[in-house]
Amino acid sequence: MRRPHTPGTQTLPRPPAPPFGRVAAAMITPFTADGTLDTDGAQRLATRLVDDGGCDALVLSGTTGESPTTSDAEKETLLRAVVEAVGDRARITAGVGTSDTRHTVALARGAERAGAHGLLVVTPYYSRPTQEAVSHHLRTVADATGLPVMLYDIPGRTGTALSARTLLRLAAHPRIAGVKDCGYDLLKSAKVLAATDLAYYAGCDEQILPLRALGGAGCVSTVANAAPRAVRAVLDAYDAGDTAAAARRQLALIPLIEAVTGGEAPGTVTAKALLDHLGLPAGPVRGPLLAADAELTSRLADALRTTLDRTADADTAVPAGVPG
Repeated sequence: MRRPHTPGTQTLPRPPAPPFGRVAAAMITPFTADGTLDTDGAQRLATRLVDDGGCDALVLSGTTGESPTTSDAEKETLLRAVVEAVGDRARITAGVGTSDTRHTVALARGAERAGAHGLLVVTPYYSRPTQEAVSHHLRTVADATGLPVMLYDIPGRTGTALSARTLLRLAAHPRIAGVKDCGYDLLKSAKVLAATDLAYYAGCDEQILPLRALGGAGCVSTVANAAPRAVRAVLDAYDAGDTAAAARRQLALIPLIEAVTGGEAPGTVTAKALLDHLGLPAGPVRGPLLAADAELTSRLADALRTTLDRTADADTAVPAGVPG
């Protein structure tokens, strides 16, 4: 059972493998031209991300996967299709979070039946529950299945942050195993990392390396939809002990991160525009989102080329102190 560490106790070792993988793509949900779920496209994209892109995990039906506008049945169909395609080669985490505890529990149980390896549960949004209410909601969902739970801390979207105290309390639950961290509060993250064995995942691509350096387990990446190997390269370099190369690779990602998640359009819109540009399964976005126009798509394509060029340069750079 996971428990918060208390002063004077021995630090618990991390498990050999992170519970939700290491390099997870926050996968878009492909639609056909008429806006219906594209299960064949989802299987092709998942296979590319895992077998060609080096992702050892996928997160489905998150924000990037258009969870607010996909039905429960579509979420289950998508999950079954992706598990069938890559579930023996990657950890598949299903987003089940809603603002309704009963609905979230139902989605969690459905995801377990459909073959998910884990659950992503966002804090309830809009109603702004207290920390005690948030804790009750998350524990109720964690009690509902046998799957490990990744808490999703993204106050910029939900209006409610998970406090450090709440995270420390939730860490005692035997199935609450990780956090997707979009809180933009490295002090809070560091405090929880130092005091628990929760597996932390950078949910903001610009924080992949900083959070890993603090002991994070990996990332749940939006830009990995289009550049999965460039994302993995950051963690590969760091885990190999080459921190300078890891920094170069993280910095090489910045043009793409800024273009995809910098705020001009939601990451769902920009990721789908890039995948369409690359000829990969994506399709339209659902309203109220609007598709990227030609000008934005051109800027995204330029940013992708810049990042891939810089990543290649970072890979061939001579380490400091080594003769060229």
